[in-house]
Amino acid sequence: MTVDDGDREAVARFRSRAELPGIIDVHTHFMPDRVLRKVWAYFDSAGPLIGRPWPIAYRDDEQQRLDTLRGFGVRAFTSLVYPHKPDMAAWLNEWAADFAARTPDCLHTATFYPEHGAGSYVSAAVESGARIFKSHIQVGDYHPGDPLLTEVWGLLSEAGIPVLIHCGSGPAPGTFTGPEPIAALLQRFPRLTLIVAHMGVPEYSPFLDLAERYDNVHLDTTMSFTDFIEERNPFPRTEYARLADLGERILFGSDFPNIPYSYVHALDALERLDLGADWLRAVCYGNAARLFRMS
Repeated sequence: MTVDDGDREAVARFRSRAELPGIIDVHTHFMPDRVLRKVWAYFDSAGPLIGRPWPIAYRDDEQQRLDTLRGFGVRAFTSLVYPHKPDMAAWLNEWAADFAARTPDCLHTATFYPEHGAGSYVSAAVESGARIFKSHIQVGDYHPGDPLLTEVWGLLSEAGIPVLIHCGSGPAPGTFTGPEPIAALLQRFPRLTLIVAHMGVPEYSPFLDLAERYDNVHLDTTMSFTDFIEERNPFPRTEYARLADLGERILFGSDFPNIPYSYVHALDALERLDLGADWLRAVCYGNAARLFRMS
């Protein structure tokens, strides 16, 4: 998608209506180029985890993508990387650490996989300043309760570092997706700070239950409420009141650049929930600023 002045102006109008100082986007993807191109190829193929046409809206080079986010007024974002097999996570963490070092507005991101040595490289990432970790239960095809991750969860629980976790069964179910494995994980590590990606689509209500039960469970809005998701997995209107009640633990995420629509549509989709400007300000900026201790 070619970003023109109209796109930037549309986002600016949204920010003005909500009186936002900027946007914090907790769900964006920056990866090594060859990894990102493989991800894009998978989306292009409408693979089994996708199951429908999914055109990448912002298929640009890295600097153009950074310029696009900054042009939209995004003040902080993530470089969510994730492995799909052993022996990937450590070198992805090295890349992400370098990216964060040369990109000050990126929240230093890291990841992990159930493998021997995971505790060691996660500990190293924490010591080097990682501020958020990514776990992808669906793509990684692992159970969050895998014994090889016990040390990892303990480290991250103790450090209080958020883990953004794709654990819902959308866009297609995985072997270990759904709320039950996460409920079991939280019983073992009740202080763990989790951000449930995509509002837990399509198991919205059970993940809202977990957020009500555990004070450190958050949800991100990534792709939720957009026309693309509402077509197949609509968020139940009967749960809107719970969105309002949990407004301090919902964070804006976009899935940029891998979205099949314009960036502003993700923001407009939140505004049309009609939960008020205070809710929008908290979701799009304030909650993440507090969680990541940003001035």
